[in-house]
Amino acid sequence: QLRLVESGGGLVQSGGSLRLSCVASGDTFNYYMVGWFRQAPGKGREGISCLSSGGGSAYHADSVKGRFSISRDTDKKVVYLQMNSLNPDDTGVYYCAADQRRPDWVSLAENDYGIWGQGIQVTVSS
Repeated sequence: QLRLVESGGGLVQSGGSLRLSCVASGDTFNYYMVGWFRQAPGKGREGISCLSSGGGSAYHADSVKGRFSISRDTDKKVVYLQMNSLNPDDTGVYYCAADQRRPDWVSLAENDYGIWGQGIQVTVSS
């Protein structure tokens, strides 16, 4: 069973950058689509970035397009979320998620993911 652990969150000023990491263990990571989700205070969980298991397809929500990027290091079993030009609306708990899908599949739908990390807080001050 794949397990996911996020790191790299914290407090950052508006306009700043952070890079989140999601380390996988327990299974071969190559077959898993990966996604990043976030949950702002008082709101539901939002899918923001995802990457196919083959690594060739990525998709970002409009709210982060052009500011966030997703990448993976298959050898190290790590997925990264590079977040630039952060603003207070980006504040929330960020989750890494994964699921086994065909190599070209991408999805920001929460129900398409069966494995989740514990989440990590990101706070952007104005």
